Amino acid sequence: MTETSQTGGVFTPAGTELAFRRMGYGAMQLPGPHVWGPPKDEAAALAVLREAIALGVNHIDTADFYGPQVSNRLIREALHPYPDDLILVTKVGFERGDDASWRVAQSKKQLTRAVHDNLRNLGLERLDVVNLRLGGPQGPVERSLAEPLGILAGLQKEGLIRHLGLSTITPVQFEEAKLIAPIVCVQNQYNLAHRADDAFLDTLAQSGVAYVPYFPLGGFTPLQSSTLDEAAKAVGATPMQTALAWLLHRSPNILLIPGTSSVEHLRQNMQAAAISLSPEIMALLDTIGASEAVA
Repeated sequence: MTETSQTGGVFTPAGTELAFRRMGYGAMQLPGPHVWGPPKDEAAALAVLREAIALGVNHIDTADFYGPQVSNRLIREALHPYPDDLILVTKVGFERGDDASWRVAQSKKQLTRAVHDNLRNLGLERLDVVNLRLGGPQGPVERSLAEPLGILAGLQKEGLIRHLGLSTITPVQFEEAKLIAPIVCVQNQYNLAHRADDAFLDTLAQSGVAYVPYFPLGGFTPLQSSTLDEAAKAVGATPMQTALAWLLHRSPNILLIPGTSSVEHLRQNMQAAAISLSPEIMALLDTIGASEAVA
């Protein structure tokens, strides 16, 4: 069941017992620059994780290839033993080379190793949700996912994974995936200016599947728009808070995982859940994806 609140509340994917608070936290910014090596300030990174829990976050998105192994190690150090309601979602399907490159890793050996690495580094006996990261650097790539997803479904049957999700996929791939295993969440790029998944998002909402937008604030090219500035001024918030609030209003199955290595920035992001956007402001913001340039 999903609570009726558009911007706060909880979303529970169909067929699961998972109760996601809609404002979560993404751990990608915890490691050093380019998601490589240790953080510049480890004490600050640990403080961010602990503050996230104190502010009510119960959904942390991570991956063992962040660092590699840095974000998971920090999560375990900061939060283990974990709160009973904390949902840790990790990704597999990529690995890091010694040169910090990102490499596809979807063979049976690689996926099995990745699952066990996540279990060990997070200090868990079973992973709550594992997302299979597909696609390429520029987005989804239309190809069969049957083989890698089938491998993860096998590990799920062994009791190592509770639920499965997908990242960087197309609607066609989602339909294929449903024939292999139940899917509880999809993680794709989506924000005010990047709206290619509009119809897909609505389909997932009707099916009770969570949608987790990555780069909710634009990622490596942060959202910049005079229209966003205008809307933010009207609601008394920052542009980035307003962009997050728009996502929460957009659909009740959207779960947010904005990342940061700053406690102050984390608190600002969390305040987005309290922002109310009128139909007029939503309509104004909706024009960004159609006509505004993003720098």
